[in-house]
Amino acid sequence: MNDTKQDRVLIFDTTLRDGEQSPGATMTHAEKLEIASLLDEMGVDIIEAGFPIASEGDFAAVSEIAKNSANAVICGLARAQLPDIDRCWEAIKHARQPRIHTFIGTSPLHRAIPNLDKDQMAERIHDTVTHARNLCDNVQWSPMDATRTELDYLYRVVEIAIKAGATTINIPDTVGYTAPRESADLIRKLLENVPGADEIVFATHCHNDLGMATANSLAAVEAGARQIECTINGLGERAGNTALEEVVMALKVRNDIMPFETGVDTTKIMNISRRVAAVSGFAVQFNKAIVGKNAFAHESGIHQDGMLKNAETFEIMRPEDIGLTETNIVMGKHSGRAALRSKLENLGFELGDNQLKDVFVRFKELADRKKEIYEDDLIALMRTSTDPENERVKLTSMTVVCGTEGPQKADMGLEVDGTQQKTTQTGDGPVDAAFNCIKALVPHNARLQLYQVHAVTEGTDAQATVSVRLEEEGRIVTGQSADTDTVVASVRAYIHALNRLLVRREKGGTDKREVSYKDAG
Repeated sequence: MNDTKQDRVLIFDTTLRDGEQSPGATMTHAEKLEIASLLDEMGVDIIEAGFPIASEGDFAAVSEIAKNSANAVICGLARAQLPDIDRCWEAIKHARQPRIHTFIGTSPLHRAIPNLDKDQMAERIHDTVTHARNLCDNVQWSPMDATRTELDYLYRVVEIAIKAGATTINIPDTVGYTAPRESADLIRKLLENVPGADEIVFATHCHNDLGMATANSLAAVEAGARQIECTINGLGERAGNTALEEVVMALKVRNDIMPFETGVDTTKIMNISRRVAAVSGFAVQFNKAIVGKNAFAHESGIHQDGMLKNAETFEIMRPEDIGLTETNIVMGKHSGRAALRSKLENLGFELGDNQLKDVFVRFKELADRKKEIYEDDLIALMRTSTDPENERVKLTSMTVVCGTEGPQKADMGLEVDGTQQKTTQTGDGPVDAAFNCIKALVPHNARLQLYQVHAVTEGTDAQATVSVRLEEEGRIVTGQSADTDTVVASVRAYIHALNRLLVRREKGGTDKREVSYKDAG
């Protein structure tokens, strides 16, 4: 491979595919298009937009992303089956740069799933990769669970895939089992022992089950891999995937020992991190590297003193590098739209006019109840998302009666499909009573999988951010809301999730994960 190829590391983002496999992280059609647009703008090289054969919803999203992408390669996932590959091609063929990504599990454990012996699997790999290459010039192939596949057999199937036309070979650490030294050794051995390996790009796809996904990915790059598969905020099933922001900033900050470059505009990291957290319902942990709330916070006196004298004393990168800037604008009920837009942009959010209009209304409502609006309050407002076109259920009124004895009581009014309805219910606490009202007015069998409450700021007027996850017949949805009243926030979060559930129920399950054996790494 030439020097340019060796120095340039491609960033393959799979937030919309592997990231969406996190239970409850399923995104709406509009949200997928929005995230894809943000990824494209920030300079991601390849966007894995989804798994087209999984559902009509996945197919439609991948197809529209393919048509709208301005710069990135748009990739669709397909199992090693001809109908999967054909469906994938139909979804991505209108992209400026389409890619088919096909995979099959090659380890002993995974070979047993389709009940194929080594020779039968080798034949299927040849046939399916050849079929994909006849449709598309850009083909990626993955031996799922590669890190637990016998080395000789891995050499064999990788060579078959290269000869059949694969232009990228992805090596997945599907269960997050590998350590950095092993990750590097595997890439190095493949480059040394597989004919034609120097003519294609090797990719690394790591899961974070042992907390080593970023380290494993960077080790693979040092050994010769030139594509990193990752997700925003490390989103993904189980413990997640390699975090895009971590590998990109590691390569930037430690370019002295890792002389590789990416095409990612790092100043856009915070905006997309917060947007993915909002639409997925997965909040970023405070001490998360790069994008966590505390990543640039200093409480220790020694640290604060050092920071005041020289920021480099305790910061190895600047907040501006990831899209954070400081501002002295004080927000309150007299603040206007221009000030709000400026403050949100400084916090890493980029808003369209319609988005700003919606947020401004909610900002004014909050400002009437709080004397001072903190940055975390604004971030909570941005995370409180609604789907106006899908709001079949709306909260119109609620009164909760609490006492020291007996069950709590809630009187609630909802607008359901345009019709006003009211009920009174009791429960074991105010939130339980309120949720019982929703169940009475909108009958459903969804099970409450998760209910979390976080105080956004300090004080008795602090906002509470509530996350709710519902599950019904395999459909998993998440809702979020923030309010100074915890019960109100809880109800709105529940209704947000319920609206999403009703939409998916109407689609007859098209947004469920209908295709099993979905993970390609």
